[in-house]
Amino acid sequence: MRERHDFFSDNTAGICPEALATFAAANAGFVPSYGSDPITARAADAIRTLLDADAEVRFVSTGTVANAIACATLCPPEGAVLAYEQAHILNSEAGAPQFFGGGLDIEPLAGVDSRIEPAALDHALTRTRGAGERQPATLSLTNATEYGTVYDDAALALLCRRAREAGLRLHLDGARLANAVAAGFDPRTLARSGVDIAILGGSKAGAPFSEAIVLLDKRLAEGFDERLKRSGQLTSKMRLLAAPWIGLLDGKGDDRPWIAHARHANAMARRLADGLPFARAYPVESNAVFVTMDAASESALVARGWRFARFEDGSARFVCSWATSAEAVDALIADAGAIG
Repeated sequence: MRERHDFFSDNTAGICPEALATFAAANAGFVPSYGSDPITARAADAIRTLLDADAEVRFVSTGTVANAIACATLCPPEGAVLAYEQAHILNSEAGAPQFFGGGLDIEPLAGVDSRIEPAALDHALTRTRGAGERQPATLSLTNATEYGTVYDDAALALLCRRAREAGLRLHLDGARLANAVAAGFDPRTLARSGVDIAILGGSKAGAPFSEAIVLLDKRLAEGFDERLKRSGQLTSKMRLLAAPWIGLLDGKGDDRPWIAHARHANAMARRLADGLPFARAYPVESNAVFVTMDAASESALVARGWRFARFEDGSARFVCSWATSAEAVDALIADAGAIG
């Protein structure tokens, strides 16, 4: 039996052609190290254009370290980061934000379909806290969310505005921001809403191993490279982290591969959701499909070689990537139907 990891995560796919081409091209010749090269500068410019923002951009190797360093930059050790109760930084990063942040806390907020409820944020911002409790310092949002839903421009701007009014800084986990943009989210909303640091996901979008830390508040750049160095993330051959972004963001508008591939992944997720014989656990708004599945059905699909993830709430997750084919989707649908 051949194991199939097509839908376990979008991390299981390889490098998309556009990112691979610019990655290979950047390997030629000799350039300055530690990001002082024209390739890194060109990639940063492409991100600034995408976001329509005059920002500082740094490239790191994983989303975990990007989020952790961002939270550590925005939240003091004695403070708290407010985040959705199933946020990746809370449940899936092994305490990295707390480690990099010298002991900062992450306070969970309730939500609906993985989106923070404004009322939950308001309660966290206004409730009376004892002398021994952490004070909120940062709000962390995720788009697309951990369960595949998407904040639209207005919903994200509303949460940002309320946090800003309370004096909080703002972090955006955009590991799948491309999928949110492909679903209609305007990336320019980040700067317009006052987000301080946004993480743009490259690895899930087709890059080999690259996430972009975008310092939309350029004042945060002071001392940031030293923070990266202490974290082991000031990469000497920075051009190889940056170069895939040139391929991903080449072109204009929705034709950029970063968005076009995400649009394909989202379409494959809708195709999959429409064909699976299981009830959807969450709306399918990006490239992930969450369904309610009993143990017998899970075992039967696994026996046929399919690998997928079980999430904290018990739902089964199937994720489509830039490389997901309609044939693979239809094969999974057929096997799921056969075991019903």
